[in-house]
Amino acid sequence: MLSLAERLAFGWLVIVCLYYAQIGFVQMIRIIRQGAAAQRSDNLIRRFALALAIVGLQLPLFKIRPIVSIFHAFIFFGFSFYILVNVNDMLEAYIHGWTTLGRDSLLLGGFNLLADLFSIFVLVGMLFFLARRFLAKPKVLEFNDNVLLHPDVRQGGIRFDSLVVGVFILLHVGSRWLGTAFALAGEGISDPSLPTASIVAGFLVGASPEALELGRHICWWLAMGLIVVFLPYFPRSKHLHIMVAPVNLALNRRTPKGAMDSVADAANPGAKDITDLPWPQVLDAYACIMCTRCHEVCPAHESGTPLSPSALEINKRYMLRSGGVAADGIIDLPSLLEGAISEDAVWACTACYACVDVCPVGNEPLMDILAIRRRLVFDAAMPDELATVLKSVDEQGNSFGESARRRPNWTKSLDFEIKDAAKEPVEYLWFVGDFASFNESCQEVSRNVARVLQAAGVDFGILGKAEKTAGNDIRRVGEEGLFEALAEDNIKTLEGCDFKKIFTTDPHTFNALKNEYPALGGEYEVVHYSTLLLELLQSGQISITKPVEAKVTYHDPCYLGRYNGIYEAPREVMRLCGVDLVEMPRNREKSFCCGAGGGRIWMPDHEDMTQRPSENRIDEAVALGGVTYFTVACPKDMTMYSDAVKTSGHEADMAVRDIVDFVVQAMELPQGEALAANV
Repeated sequence: MLSLAERLAFGWLVIVCLYYAQIGFVQMIRIIRQGAAAQRSDNLIRRFALALAIVGLQLPLFKIRPIVSIFHAFIFFGFSFYILVNVNDMLEAYIHGWTTLGRDSLLLGGFNLLADLFSIFVLVGMLFFLARRFLAKPKVLEFNDNVLLHPDVRQGGIRFDSLVVGVFILLHVGSRWLGTAFALAGEGISDPSLPTASIVAGFLVGASPEALELGRHICWWLAMGLIVVFLPYFPRSKHLHIMVAPVNLALNRRTPKGAMDSVADAANPGAKDITDLPWPQVLDAYACIMCTRCHEVCPAHESGTPLSPSALEINKRYMLRSGGVAADGIIDLPSLLEGAISEDAVWACTACYACVDVCPVGNEPLMDILAIRRRLVFDAAMPDELATVLKSVDEQGNSFGESARRRPNWTKSLDFEIKDAAKEPVEYLWFVGDFASFNESCQEVSRNVARVLQAAGVDFGILGKAEKTAGNDIRRVGEEGLFEALAEDNIKTLEGCDFKKIFTTDPHTFNALKNEYPALGGEYEVVHYSTLLLELLQSGQISITKPVEAKVTYHDPCYLGRYNGIYEAPREVMRLCGVDLVEMPRNREKSFCCGAGGGRIWMPDHEDMTQRPSENRIDEAVALGGVTYFTVACPKDMTMYSDAVKTSGHEADMAVRDIVDFVVQAMELPQGEALAANV
């Protein structure tokens, strides 16, 4: 029980600190409201219920860093329970006779036991994180030297913030725990429901009642006073994520991963300033934990380029902290390219979605990058190589600068003709895509797909010269107008065709047709060829006569796996063909990008790149030992990895193959004989 003077002093402390804290919260809300419009108000109850469940179970944290996540769970669950502990301590301070000590009821005994154990969990967890950041200093917490960082971050702002939060938690929980020990010693009791506090209380026996009471009061003021004093700093600290993360998760987008938002204002597309971003992406900056999980999985950062999705969100946060704010807008704030991310970093992104997928609080740094790209392209500020490709696509309908008449030339060496789906009805319309049509390293794969389907009796056809690139990566480099023109032309062509389903060998094309075209009026049943091959194998239309004896590994394409959740179909196709599949450490949703996505395949390597993502991935496969084939299910992957085995010096160790090659060999089609002879 506090004295009257103490209760009055604490009350005034609460009022003063709440006043200064609300200034920070009001400023934060004003800033978020200045972001561009975004509709996230549907099913709010369900959204928040799901978000609270996700946060409560700590599910997103365990995608990577399992050991770190366990210690974070110690802190999270302990600190969450401490809400009840703090309420109890306030009641003890202000209500005469209120205490949980010495009570033998099951409820209060359980409360005391949890408070005691969670105190230890929090203290252990916090000591682990402080030792990790300040003593172990893991590389994943560092940024590449060429990454743009806010001056305060460069000068150690994150470390300082981590220290403040860490010391606050240690003192708050430690003081409360020690205060319980003083209280037990003062009462002259040992409570079995407070095992660790009772042990400490044993060392305090013999102290005077006055000293024990003084120690109890000091611990109370440290524990409860620190919470109140911390409140004004709370809106500025990384600790804010405990409040904003559930809100951010509740209000994140519910559209398919592979569907980008359309441009709201064609005369002013994309983002130059932070308030040009949709308001949920402004909210991202406040939700960020600054854990760097996103740049740990980022292929661009891993390769040594200036991109760190983590730095982007952290820079946004520090920009907003340092910029002034008025009722009618933010003032004294640099543009995104001046304060949050460099232009080089914007173009280094492969749009692989790994940063979004791994973020435990639902941040979407990729969406910021794509918005900035839209503005840069609108302002004609893009790499020269990309400008050349965009011109080619605009004029020829493909990224290779080839005449549309040459698109079906890959079929000429087949000993049968493929139907023209633009002229006659087919069951399956094959949307082939640019790389599968024009790139020499992919054309034999296309022919093998055709051979398998022909042998299986599938009724299929292609569009030939009537096909244009689906535009998936055109949209992701920021050329929204060209994407829409391509989509409209393709939709018009498809409207004139008679088919039941579309299939494609290209995950990028698959994503565009499945997720992007419906918003423009093109709704079709679209399947990836891995799914089609699996259906044909399971139905018996594809007959395996000679299982393939080979030890292989498989790479999950970003636009097939992370974007569209297709992981098992390619693997099952290979297993049914008899191959021995060995998984790389990074597989399925953790798969590492080849480096081609987001238009990167059209742009040169950054001068700071230390190793291409594709070479990094080949090294990972070779490290498995004894694997003969690196298997892909994407024409761009075939292109990137065929080159990577050469440039990484592993051409003699491993060959790149497509999943359909194993089907050809297992069916003993004529071209299958060459597969085993190439290694």
